[in-house]
Amino acid sequence: MGDEVPKALGDLLAKLPAVKAAAARTKPPTLIQRRLIESSAAIADADTDPDLCFQHTVFCQTGLPYRDPGDAVRLWERTQGQASLLIQAGLAAHPETRQWVQLGLPFGPKPRLILAYLNTQAIRTGSPVIEVEETLTSFVKRLGFASKGRNMHLIKEQLARLSAADVRLGLFRTGEAVTVKANIVSAFNLWFPKDERQRVLWPNSIQLDQVYFDSLVRHAVPLDERALAALSHSAMALDIYSWLAQRLHRVNPAKPAFVPWAALKDQFGQGYSRMNNFKRVFRQALRQVLTQYRAARLDLDDRGAMLSHSPPPIKGRMAVISKA
Repeated sequence: MGDEVPKALGDLLAKLPAVKAAAARTKPPTLIQRRLIESSAAIADADTDPDLCFQHTVFCQTGLPYRDPGDAVRLWERTQGQASLLIQAGLAAHPETRQWVQLGLPFGPKPRLILAYLNTQAIRTGSPVIEVEETLTSFVKRLGFASKGRNMHLIKEQLARLSAADVRLGLFRTGEAVTVKANIVSAFNLWFPKDERQRVLWPNSIQLDQVYFDSLVRHAVPLDERALAALSHSAMALDIYSWLAQRLHRVNPAKPAFVPWAALKDQFGQGYSRMNNFKRVFRQALRQVLTQYRAARLDLDDRGAMLSHSPPPIKGRMAVISKA
């Protein structure tokens, strides 16, 4: 008995280097992974009410640029399925110089999140007029972004780009095409600091275009704000989530819909010239999306994606809107 304890202790000490090495290889989850896990658990909790956001169906089928296309690019066009999007970078009047200043195209995750915020505020209040300053700051915090410093600077800049842009939304139906010719924002105030080297554009209040607002009320797709916050690091993931939320519940229950890789790349592969690179990034983004939309039913293989009828991530849209 006396010899067994030292032997067991010796065996344990001998294993310690391997245990330490294994622990070193087991990395703690990243900030994005923690956010995805926590959000997925919250969404799965039946006792927790969803935090509603809304996106226009055209923006669920088409998307803004993922990355900055550069100041020289003034026009952005995307067509997918029954929807078409055309955006022209806009101009804003400078209050001090009284000259027109060119703003670039909105790009990346932030204008997608801002647009969902604007849509949601308008639908909840039943009015196209939105007071931005305080409510946008609280929305930014809910999404997990810092509400000051460089991050807020980027959010303000993207909000200004989105406000100034000229937008056309196209909806195709059998034998006809409906064009919504309207800026998303019809009136806005921009403030420029005197130091042009640190210029920040900040709308204090904005007014959605009445034509866009009317179209939004008819074609709003409900999303879960918690999912948007969890996916806020990736424009592609946000686009995939919005697309699935808009698409899956419309699939015929008796007839799954097949989408080949070529079509997926055409819709989500902007900036990817090689199919293999796109497939790798798309698969990763889709895995993250499915942690937030666990009811989504689709199979991905070497040919493409097979979409099956699935419940939407948010139900009871009209009941929610009628309470606003």
